[in-house]
Amino acid sequence: MAVCSPGTERSAKTPRAAAAAGAKSHAGHSAGHRPGIPLNIPAPRHVFLRDADGPGARPSAASVTPHRPVRPGRSAPAAPVRRPGHRIRPSRPASAPPQQETSLRRINGTSLILLAIAATVGVLIFPIWAYEDRSGTGLANLEAETVSTDWGPLTATDRDFLVKVRLAGLWELPAGQQAIERAPTRAVRDAGDHLVVGHTDLDRRARDVGAKLGVELPNQPTSQQQGWLKELTAAEGTEYQRKFANILRVAHGKVFGLIAQVRHNTRNTLIRELADAANVTVLDHITMLEKTGMVDFDAIAAEEAGAATASPSGPPPPSSSVIPSPVPVQPGPGASVTSRPSAAPPAGDGGATGGGNADGGQPAGSAP
Repeated sequence: MAVCSPGTERSAKTPRAAAAAGAKSHAGHSAGHRPGIPLNIPAPRHVFLRDADGPGARPSAASVTPHRPVRPGRSAPAAPVRRPGHRIRPSRPASAPPQQETSLRRINGTSLILLAIAATVGVLIFPIWAYEDRSGTGLANLEAETVSTDWGPLTATDRDFLVKVRLAGLWELPAGQQAIERAPTRAVRDAGDHLVVGHTDLDRRARDVGAKLGVELPNQPTSQQQGWLKELTAAEGTEYQRKFANILRVAHGKVFGLIAQVRHNTRNTLIRELADAANVTVLDHITMLEKTGMVDFDAIAAEEAGAATASPSGPPPPSSSVIPSPVPVQPGPGASVTSRPSAAPPAGDGGATGGGNADGGQPAGSAP
């Protein structure tokens, strides 16, 4: 095959002539071939760059293609020519078959469903795992701060209650004694007398329980309690009586809730007995303070409502319509009982008629 020199025109042979020339060359090689050229292997066809590439250009690897025989009646394929600055784009990968795409979509959908189920189960299980027997929970704190005694477990709440009973006696007993000496009315002096007697008994019980359980008790009231005593000492006459009734009533009301909590939760026998005695004593003091007629219940309710965070709940407010009478709770015909009610019976057959208290004292809220 003849090779054209750079800058000259290419051979103008037709496809048929090119095929005939190839056949002659092959025949010549078969008769007496030169060493170094294999038989039956067509010589490569070189496609040179255009003249624009400059003289002395050499064939590139991309422009060299093997010789392909041309069938009769068909033209030879055009050889690729690289143009200056031209890049051959790589072929795009064939898209996945429709069946394969459908399978991938199903797999992705199933994975999302399984992931959502796992997340839901985790959300449901995590609170249980995080609460039970974990540090910082109420049960863990209860066990961590509880000590064993001969009278049962002693919790931090039990010890706090014992200390508060002692603190109450340290300031309420002097307040009651001051009321006996300074109050101008009999109702306030009677309330002071109950404070002195009740807290003397409770203080003796608290000191005895503290010694048995090994709990150290304070000997001075808190700074807040000392401030209340100073406020009462500075007041005179009616102002003193109102301050005495309301300050002591609020203090007793707060400890009353603690007594109920301890009585319900404690596992210690001595603390339970002390809670029983404190419940009777504190309720007696609340009753005597309210009998003075100087307790401001609106102020107490407003103070508690300001400290509350939960929304109130209960039945709807009463309406103007007539409501049906509730069915009384009574024992069956054959029941035999011997005990008496712990509370004093109401005045009259149908309940309290209003006005006086069960023990004949002054009604709450009235002036002495």
